[in-house]
Amino acid sequence: MMQVVFRAEVFEEDGQFVSLCPELNVSSFGDTSQDAKDSLHEAVEAFLEGCTLLGTLDEVLDESGFRRQNGVWRLRERVIEEQVATVS
Repeated sequence: MMQVVFRAEVFEEDGQFVSLCPELNVSSFGDTSQDAKDSLHEAVEAFLEGCTLLGTLDEVLDESGFRRQNGVWRLRERVIEEQVATVS
């Protein structure tokens, strides 16, 4: 069994909660924020199982910004995370 620690973002859109793991490009939804998080957890698990079956799990996680530390896949540490605007 392997552990993957991923980021979950939850947004409210038109009365529905949408959850997203941006690094893996996996999303789900629910009636509450907790439902959306739970659905995302299931969707990420299914995605990772599919990668395992294809034999691409390590490659996908590495290319998505995860690093293995003591047997646990974790996202790279961010030095800076901020919202930046541009005008065009």
